[in-house]
Amino acid sequence: MSVELNHTIVHARNNRESAEFFANLLSLEITAEWGPFIAVGLSNGVTLDFATVPEDSITPQHYAFLISEEEFDAAYAQISERGIEHYAGPRRTQPGTVNHNDGGRGVYFMDPAGHAMELITVPYGGWASAS
Repeated sequence: MSVELNHTIVHARNNRESAEFFANLLSLEITAEWGPFIAVGLSNGVTLDFATVPEDSITPQHYAFLISEEEFDAAYAQISERGIEHYAGPRRTQPGTVNHNDGGRGVYFMDPAGHAMELITVPYGGWASAS
């Protein structure tokens, strides 16, 4: 059997708020709820399992998602409409814009729990090196 990521737990101040924020932004589905977890399914079968934890135990993480140009357009429209602070650079540089790294587009923003989220349309190094 090959090794695949199945799920990861994402700590949140409020699991429902964070799961809905993410699912609504990227037009994804909440796929399951059990115990302390609310799962959001990704197209490759991986789930992000949001769990409410005490705020002082949240260590901010970085989550990057490769999406299509059409999905980027829809997500960026949501980011703009909701007034979500966003940046072209990972260190919160170039506020209110996107980058065009590797011939694609990318944007950085924070989720409700303080995790750094990144949306990109081309993997780092470009499509040629992704194969």
